[in-house]
Amino acid sequence: MNNPILAIDIGSTKICAIIGKVKNGIIEISGHGVTKSQGIKKGTITNIELASKAIKIAVDDAKRVAGINLTRATISISGAYTKSVNSTGVVNIPNQEISLTEINRVMQTALYNANIPNEFEVLHVLPYKFKIDEQDFIEDPNGMNASRMEVDTHIIMTARSNIGNLKKAVNASGIEIDKVVLSGYASALAVISENDKIRGVAVMDLGGQTSNLIVHVGNSIQYNDFLSVGSNHITNDLSIALHTPLDSAEQLKITRGSLLNNNNGEVDLPIIGDERNLNTVSLDVVHNIIYSRMEEALTILANSLERSELVDQLGAGIVLTGGMTKIEGTRELAQALMPNIPVRIGHPENATTVFDNLNSSEFSTAIGLIYHDRGKHTEYELEGNKNMLHSKDYQATESLQDITMNNIIKPKIAVSTPSFSDEKESNNNDLFKDLSHEPKKDPNNPLQNFMQWASKIF
Repeated sequence: MNNPILAIDIGSTKICAIIGKVKNGIIEISGHGVTKSQGIKKGTITNIELASKAIKIAVDDAKRVAGINLTRATISISGAYTKSVNSTGVVNIPNQEISLTEINRVMQTALYNANIPNEFEVLHVLPYKFKIDEQDFIEDPNGMNASRMEVDTHIIMTARSNIGNLKKAVNASGIEIDKVVLSGYASALAVISENDKIRGVAVMDLGGQTSNLIVHVGNSIQYNDFLSVGSNHITNDLSIALHTPLDSAEQLKITRGSLLNNNNGEVDLPIIGDERNLNTVSLDVVHNIIYSRMEEALTILANSLERSELVDQLGAGIVLTGGMTKIEGTRELAQALMPNIPVRIGHPENATTVFDNLNSSEFSTAIGLIYHDRGKHTEYELEGNKNMLHSKDYQATESLQDITMNNIIKPKIAVSTPSFSDEKESNNNDLFKDLSHEPKKDPNNPLQNFMQWASKIF
């Protein structure tokens, strides 16, 4: 399927809408729109009407550039108010051969076994390790012979109110939602390669008001975390410390902000409440303000990474992405704080566009949403609606949608099309029913006539 996709990255500082399609593994972007976020603070909707207007502006701009009118989209959701749990599912394999049906059944079992609070809604159920019989570290169990299958999953959920308000804002802009993807997950899909996934990698997405941490080890994500700190906090720090308006502080951060110790010179800045005079500030002071906030954010993320207990499995190191990485010296500071792990800046891979700035790391989430929609997701992932995502080009013997949490432990009551096992049971019942009835009389059958005569005598 090569239809155009509308992806909307709903961030705290900007809303980015991208229209593109995937051809031969390459994303071809035909239109985009970017607008300043409104009604969104630290990853959550604070004003549905304002957020809806901002989303509509970005989407309309993307449609206008692409010349395509799309009404359905894949959207991102912030890691704010998210929780994660790990859960295990185990099933027996009656036919000794694993198909999509059995994989879906073990995934649904893992979800059923998880402790999901009532006020939370599941976003992703990600299988990071399969085990069949006594064989561990199975990459893909489909088609294998086994009598028992086990899966370890990482389940990401968010507060119902959080996702409900986000959906209202998007729907009010005239867009229907196809998929909702965690923003950090989407960013990771855009900046890491298959080799990174095999070796183990951590992705730190440094955004405007929030930051996300994703750790991919094994077949999928095993750990994620969220931090309410981003590049806007640097702007606020500069504004408060230097007594300059926010617009001037933002421009100072973009043009002269650096974490490297080469900031000799001075800069003149306007003063809050004084339009006539300027304040002369040393660039060394600017450097210290930016350095302090960036060091705080990276230190918190580094501590979170240590808590994951997966640091020893990060053969591909750490990938930094997001708009905050545009500050000079970000990678060098991260490397100094985490000296034993290689650190690099990640940009969206395999994306072609006539818009040069879309290859920047600040658009990783939007590019990753398109990747997720077109199959670069975790194999056998369960979406929030409990549908299993896979890349197989054939169907299971039983409809995957028929297997849910509700019928794992009890049979279905509603009448449905019988599966192979149902048909076999029905045939057995017919066999017993036929044996319990007298055989039809055949006057030309001598054996049957003899048995009838004998039964009358005895």
